[in-house]
Amino acid sequence: MASSKKFWLGMVLGALAGGAISLFDRETRLAVKGDFKKASNAVSYIAKHPEEFIEEVQGTVSKVKTTVEQVTEDVAFISEKVGEMKEIPPQVSEIVEDSKETIKELTEDHTQVVKV
Repeated sequence: MASSKKFWLGMVLGALAGGAISLFDRETRLAVKGDFKKASNAVSYIAKHPEEFIEEVQGTVSKVKTTVEQVTEDVAFISEKVGEMKEIPPQVSEIVEDSKETIKELTEDHTQVVKV
């Protein structure tokens, strides 16, 4: 278990070191500063207007729920159609065999008529 802790500590320290090194670049610093400002403004707005945030989350959850239900219905419909399609080949085969027999009978009848 100690090895696992060392691994995760190494991962965190490596990420921090990599992040700090990347900040030596001016453009990266400015981009990170802008992203941090946007994130802090969003958090501040949510803290001041929690009702709006909750409504927005509920709306998103509702949309996701509706989408999942629709996808579930679509999958059920497709599964049903696939099941129906599995039944088609035996029916087609039966029709072909019946047609073949009928054509054979008609050919034999026609041949007998010609011989007479």
